[in-house]
Amino acid sequence: MVTGASSGIGAATVRLFRSKGWDVVGVARRADRLAALADETGAAVFTADLTDQAQVDALRDYLEASGPVDALVNNAGGAFGLASVEDGSADDWSRMFDVNVIAVKRVTSALLPLLRRAAADGGHADILTVTSIAGHIAYEGGGGYNAAKFAARALVAVLRLELAGEPIRVLEVAPGMVKTEEFSLTRFGGDQARADAVYENVPDPLYAEDVAEAIVHAIELPGHVNLDLVTIKPVAQAAPHKVIRGELKPKL
Repeated sequence: MVTGASSGIGAATVRLFRSKGWDVVGVARRADRLAALADETGAAVFTADLTDQAQVDALRDYLEASGPVDALVNNAGGAFGLASVEDGSADDWSRMFDVNVIAVKRVTSALLPLLRRAAADGGHADILTVTSIAGHIAYEGGGGYNAAKFAARALVAVLRLELAGEPIRVLEVAPGMVKTEEFSLTRFGGDQARADAVYENVPDPLYAEDVAEAIVHAIELPGHVNLDLVTIKPVAQAAPHKVIRGELKPKL
């Protein structure tokens, strides 16, 4: 099951899993986009707002009726604003914690019984959460997004300790700059020019398909191999606050 499947990394992950023969359920809020993804890939889809417990419970019931869940990819997330801690909107911070942290907790808690059944039948199961390098390195203007992703990173680390002794892998993929159709546009409230400026003149940023490759690779490794943390950035990005613009050249 892949959350945040209506666009970007989530949709790319659904496509790649399907191309490798997996049965996939894609989950997101936008039914029209999910329907298009289902038509394209043959994936099953379920429309849900994962910040709403009743909808998460309905998702769990749907999945329980359709069989065990071998792998959960917690991908849904997002950033809202790039303001300072002093000036940032508390409402934006609440939204970021709801979607990046609390929703991950809701879905993980709801699906753990199904993952345990899959592990009993198949030898192991997986919980992979997509965080961000923003959860590992703070940067100016990151405020609420840094705080939410640091919290998501902590959730993953604690979960791994709590599930020790069970054949359930807990994996984290932390992308850096990924050029998708919506991430920066959402962050800047629909300001297309400001969103485009993030990637302007950056040689070869990551794309959703690059991160999907890392996700699927981690889950398809033998069951005894746990990639605790995969950090993936474009070569042009040394850190959240250090991005090279212009051609990359060796210093000969």
